[in-house]
Amino acid sequence: MTSAFRSLARLALVAVLGAAASVPASAEGLIRISQQFGTLYIPFHILRDQNLIEKHGKELGLDITVEWAKLSGGNAINDALLSGSVDIASAGIGPFFTLWDRTKGAVKIIGAFGATPNYLLTNKPEIKSLKDFGPNDRIASPAALVSVQARELQIAAEKEFGPGNHGKLDSIQVSLPHPDATAALLSGSTEITGHVSNSPFQEQALKNPKIHKVWSSYDILGGPFTPTVAYTTVKWRDENPKTYLAFFRAFEEATALAARDRKLGAATYIKIEQSKLDPAFVEEVISNPEVEFTLVPSKTEVFGDFLYRTGAIKTKPGSWKDYTFPELHSQSGS
Repeated sequence: MTSAFRSLARLALVAVLGAAASVPASAEGLIRISQQFGTLYIPFHILRDQNLIEKHGKELGLDITVEWAKLSGGNAINDALLSGSVDIASAGIGPFFTLWDRTKGAVKIIGAFGATPNYLLTNKPEIKSLKDFGPNDRIASPAALVSVQARELQIAAEKEFGPGNHGKLDSIQVSLPHPDATAALLSGSTEITGHVSNSPFQEQALKNPKIHKVWSSYDILGGPFTPTVAYTTVKWRDENPKTYLAFFRAFEEATALAARDRKLGAATYIKIEQSKLDPAFVEEVISNPEVEFTLVPSKTEVFGDFLYRTGAIKTKPGSWKDYTFPELHSQSGS
């Protein structure tokens, strides 16, 4: 990277942060939330369907207006949070750490969405490991190089090719939302031959005999991992304490409901997403023993250490409590 490019990048970041600072804090009683694709977001579907934020707001003596934005990719979501377009961001732990690092800890995690595996899928029968991908193959994730799935691919590359080779497959990464990447993989008529996916798209794709799984993120990270989190700025939380508390309580209640009643979770997903998937299939997906709905982050320290060690972020995260709000600190996270 040239010094001129670095200067331009710094100026762009200053401009974005300045714009965020100039946007007036939303008044108590308004909350704007971003959401992405997948069954991992079922707690958001539940709190939305049952008006739980509004319910907890009333218990605190506050009428709350809730607005939703459907965005895909950590970069777009981080830009929306910094610009003041949304108050609550939901994205992978990788994009979160990127923003946490850039803002010097001015954003923190409210809660995780749960532990669920991401699968690397391929439509080429000859591909059994990362070494089998060639220069003409393309591997899709929501945001190439920076999404949580893209970072999982880098961690896998380091394990496959050795230390210092985490970027070995960066040149064949491409950005596509999960629904589009799934369609491309299933069609077999595009350059997309791999997809680091999520549920229910990965299970849907695996129904096709031409698709097979190369690995699970649980294999790569050594066990259950919470890949996606909800986060906000310290400033917004401080300036909107009742709205924040109503959201946290609603998120907590919805997560408990999702964990306790998978049939409810599946039905709510179908309803909110206006999905044509069979509810029984969605229930099967989220009833996988590997899936856990929980607010408590798991293995995020491992993920943060990888980002710091490889130079993706400049600040070593340390304990998970350093980058989460105190409402979670009585739990056993990692």
